[in-house]
Amino acid sequence: MARKLVVAAKERLADGVVELRLRDPAGGELAQWSAGAHVDVHCGPGMVRQYSLCGDPARRGEYRIAVLREPESRGGSRALHDDVGEGALIEVSEPRNHFGLERAGGYLFVAGGIGITPILPMLAEAQRAGKRWRLLYGGRSRASMAFLDELRGYGEKVRLAPQDECGLLDLPSALAGLPEGTLVYCCGPEPLLAAIEAACAGAGVPTALRVERFSAKPRQHVVDGEFEVELAGTGQRLRVPSDRTLLDVLRDAEVDVLTSCEEGTCGSCETGVLRGEPDHRDSVLTDEEREQGDRIMVCVSRSRTPLLTLDL
Repeated sequence: MARKLVVAAKERLADGVVELRLRDPAGGELAQWSAGAHVDVHCGPGMVRQYSLCGDPARRGEYRIAVLREPESRGGSRALHDDVGEGALIEVSEPRNHFGLERAGGYLFVAGGIGITPILPMLAEAQRAGKRWRLLYGGRSRASMAFLDELRGYGEKVRLAPQDECGLLDLPSALAGLPEGTLVYCCGPEPLLAAIEAACAGAGVPTALRVERFSAKPRQHVVDGEFEVELAGTGQRLRVPSDRTLLDVLRDAEVDVLTSCEEGTCGSCETGVLRGEPDHRDSVLTDEEREQGDRIMVCVSRSRTPLLTLDL
């Protein structure tokens, strides 16, 4: 469910990054959320983009999002930078969270560029809980890195590593000697996520890693086969040809499915699976969740079995 919120404040945080503070026009409370959550923002006609919440979950009257102006913007970030000012009304969904902070003995947080946004409230939560934690935060330059003033308050727990001063993030060193029970949370551009996946595998801690992607994970050697989908609520069967998505077929059948990114990154189209084996192609589910096989992102994923029964 989406609602109209007013842009109560707009501030430049860093080169190419602005922060929007969103509030209910009538002063009401907003939906509860937890660290790692994001919202869908309607940036213009046909433009829905996902942005992580980077404020304090305890402040129920305000959402904070930070928006990077993408050089190859499809229009969303450009609209929020150039066309949306203080006092504007924009449509915003209720928060969703597929990147929540799990209980652990300690945390290593790694952020690249605008990937600091979902990490910021995680730091505050870990600090309040008295947990052991460290942050490694990189960007093109200090001028491009948002929230530096807030982060300096954490002292030596935060290591800033601008690329023009330090080169690429030294992930093996950050992972070396990681205490048992530590979880690794990372958000940033795809090269960073690929690098930390490889580094965690090399360090023998791949299951400790949690990542969030802003774009779909590259897939190679994908073969799309035809399959059928059964809707458990009505018993209706639909054919999904090799050149169409499951979401396309559901839409043609006028099945009501919530969608947003349609790239397998936001989690809005998550649907229960009752029978069959999904062919997961999203960037949301963990390896453990994929193995359970009880849910699917219908915008990008398919079926490994001839028939897939959905909880629809």
